[in-house]
Formats: sequence, C-alpha cells, structure tokens
Amino acid sequence: MSESGTTTLASAVRTPTAAPPGLGGLGLFTVLLGAALPLIDFFIVNVALPTIGHDLAASESVLELVVAAYGVSYAVLLVLGGRLGDMFGRRRLFIGGMAAFGLTSLACGLAPDAWTLVLARAAQGASAALMLPQVLATIQAATSGQRRARAMSLYGATAGLSMIAGQILGGVLVSADIAGTGWRSVFLVNVPVVLAGLSLAARAVPETRSERPEPIDGPGTALLAVSLLTLLAPLTEGRAAGWPLWTWVALAVFPFAAFAFYRVERGAERKGRTPLVPPSLFGLVSLRRGLVMIVPFSIGFSGFMFVIAVSLQEGARVGPVAAGLALTPMALVFFLTSLAGPRLVARYGTRVVTAGGLIQAVGIALIVLAAWRSWPHLGFVELLPGAAVAGMGQALQLPVLFRIILSEVPAARAGVGSGVMITTQQSALALGVATLGTLFVSLVPAMGMRDALVVTLLVQLAGVALTTGLSLRLPRTIG
Repeated sequence: MSESGTTTLASAVRTPTAAPPGLGGLGLFTVLLGAALPLIDFFIVNVALPTIGHDLAASESVLELVVAAYGVSYAVLLVLGGRLGDMFGRRRLFIGGMAAFGLTSLACGLAPDAWTLVLARAAQGASAALMLPQVLATIQAATSGQRRARAMSLYGATAGLSMIAGQILGGVLVSADIAGTGWRSVFLVNVPVVLAGLSLAARAVPETRSERPEPIDGPGTALLAVSLLTLLAPLTEGRAAGWPLWTWVALAVFPFAAFAFYRVERGAERKGRTPLVPPSLFGLVSLRRGLVMIVPFSIGFSGFMFVIAVSLQEGARVGPVAAGLALTPMALVFFLTSLAGPRLVARYGTRVVTAGGLIQAVGIALIVLAAWRSWPHLGFVELLPGAAVAGMGQALQLPVLFRIILSEVPAARAGVGSGVMITTQQSALALGVATLGTLFVSLVPAMGMRDALVVTLLVQLAGVALTTGLSLRLPRTIG
C-alpha cells in the first residue's frame, strides 16, 4: 500500500465525528428486514423457474436471464449504493431503496411476458443495491461495543437464514398457488412486507451519513461496472446460451477492465481525490483476509443450494415444497448457532471460524454419504444429519466473517466498506451457481444424477477445506 494511501486512511480514522444516534431494537429489526428481502429474492426464484417458463413460454436462456439480470445489476451497483448512502444519508437511501424494491417486485409479479420480467428483475436488483449497503453501514455507524457485536451476529444470522429460507418459501408459495397467482406470488409477497417496513423505517431507523461527504467517482464507477459485467454476465448466462462468441469476448475483456479499475482508483487516491473503492481500505488486514474467505464460502453456499434443489426435484422426484423443507434443519440450526456467535467469539476469538469450517466439512461429508447410500430416496430424513451439522458450521463462519471484515473500517466509510463486502459476497454467490451449477449439469449426462451430485459436493468440500485453511490467517481477536 502506498504512503499516501496509508495517510488517507489514517486521516479518515482520526477525523472526529459527532456521536451518531443510536439504533434501537425496533430500528435493528427494520434494517434486518430490509437485509432479508434482497437475499430471499436471489434464491426464491430458483424453484419457480419451471412454472415461469411454462406460463410465459420462456426458453432456458431467458429463464437464466431472469436470475442473472437481478444478480448482476445488484452486484454492479452495490458499492455505488453504499457511497450514495454516505453522501445523502443512509436512512434516506434505505427508505428510497425499499420503496423502489416494492414497486419493482410488483412489476415482476404483474409481468405479462418473459422479457418484461427480465427488465423488472434488473430494476429490482438495482433497488436492492440501494437498500442493502445502508443496513450494515447503519449498524456500523449507530452502534458500538457489545451492541454492535450482537447486531452484526443478528445480521449474519439473517443473511444466512434468508438465503436458505428463500428456497423454502419459493417452493411453498408456488405450490400453494394463492388466489391463482402461481409463480407471481414469489414477487407479490414482497409488497405488503415492504409497506410494513417503510412504516417502521420512518419511525425507528436513525439517520447517519459521512461527516465529510465525498463526490461520486465517475470513472471508477464505470470501470467497476464494466469489470463486474464482463465477469458475471457471461458466467451466469453462458451455459444456457451455449457459450456464444460474446461470452468469450467479455471474459477476455474482464482482466483488462479490472486492472484499469485498480489503476484509476490508485491514481485518484494518490492525487488526494476520493475513489469509489479506496485502495487504502485493503490495507486493513481484517478486511482483506476476510474478503478472501468470503469468496470460496459464498461460491460453495450458492452452488450447494442450486445443486440440491435440482437434484431433489429432477433426480429424486421430490416436489418443490418437500425440496424446500428438506433444508429446514440447516436453516434452524444456522439461526440458533448464530445467536451464540458473540459469546463464542469473545471466548475463543476468530478460531471459531476455523472450528466452523471443520464442522461444515463433516456436514457436507454426511450429505455425500446420504446421497451415495440412499439415492434416489433422498429427502428430509436422509439429509437431516448432514444439513443440521453443515448449518452449524456455516453459522460459525458467515456472521463472524462479516464482523471481522468491517471491524476496522472507519465510520465515515461504513457505506463503501459494506458495499465492497456485499459486492464480493454477491459476486461469489453468482459465481457459485455458474461454476458448481455448470459442473453439476455437465456431469449429469455422462455420470447420472447421483454421481454428478456426489462429485460436485466433493468439489465443494475442497472449497470448505480452503476456507478452513485461510481462517488460520485471520487476526486472532476482533476489534
């Protein structure tokens, strides 16, 4: 890291700021509700895709776009959303983003054709990118000490539970066919939740912002968008589209765009300007090492969710509700274990993350054994031991990693810090489906569903081993 970068970050840390308003229990509940909505919607559509395709006469590539349009626009705009919150007020952006999320969810639910749904999903992802960074930034700016540790643990619990619950809720809603809405209910259900959230936010969420608002970095924003688009768009759409020429061109452009982004941001910071993503942030050991761990963890998480959903429904011939309910032990154990996180971290430090990786590995191994021995009779009972143990291991990692990554980020940069973290996580979630999902689908014709599932889970197990090893490099304590 350059000397000027160190000076810039140090000055941000030392800048005196007025004590921010506190975040009470109702306010914390409200921002966590806002955090749950985008994550649920990333996964809720998985089990609805077959029904959407039948109802709207959509091809597989268009259905992939329904998923990719949301995930890519969400990931591309997250850092910008965090910066806008630092500038204009996090409560204001949170309320505006939530309102837009409700409107775009309504547009998704009322979409008359597949391409309208794709456009509405892209807008929904952009709305989520305005809302979600404000959650962590508000927690970071309006809490301290044990209250912050507890709030961060609850955020991690909410994030993990939402990703699992999204798939469960999607199956229940599609099967229930409420008032004949079918798949549309997975989007329309957001509308009353958003209305309730807006009412609470207006009363309970405090306003916080950076004491010295920093202008938008136009070149940096454009280059980050190009970098993420050229990576995520071909990887999420390529398989269904048959890997046309544009996917390979985009992947070839990605490293050049990423390098140009780094050079522009480093140059801006050296000249005393404020880049979109200050390179000096990566001088924080906790942030840098935590982000490196988030990538393989999130790739494995989303890849697992996709592969299990496909295997249960298409291989084991389990209905969408039963497929979702098979993951309830994972969700329940994840939530309960997350609540114990602050006490465990206070006693054992970041070695809790290492223990979590080992426990998750045991859980995945139990799921592999269940798939090998019980196929095709794979359901709730067979998955119960492995899902519960894996959920415990995940809960000892994800919430603690969130807390580690943001532990040294100055309050003035809470928005951009949370934006960088969530962008990394969201990009990795999309890559998980693109990599492990593609591996699984490509193995099925030659190996069969069971063996393809086993091989893919063993690859995920290798990723868990990687995160466990990386956890040994984390700082022993969290500030």
